[in-house]
Amino acid sequence: MAATRIIVRNNGSLRIEGDFEIVDQEGHAFGLAGRTQVSLCRCGQSKDKPFCDASHKSCAFESVVVARDLPPPAPKPAT
Repeated sequence: MAATRIIVRNNGSLRIEGDFEIVDQEGHAFGLAGRTQVSLCRCGQSKDKPFCDASHKSCAFESVVVARDLPPPAPKPAT
């Protein structure tokens, strides 16, 4: 299986491809019926959250994202 890849779509969803699992806050897995590609909602309007139902097209959702490097993580405080 291919490595997991997440594609941030401008003005749209997060597309996940490859070998992955999606779980809820309690750690229960969503049944994906063998899918190796799904789209997750970014606009907050989907009636099938966390999955995208293309509601972003009718709610004027806009978010253009360009890849960039993140800064190094902050050091953890000593305990």
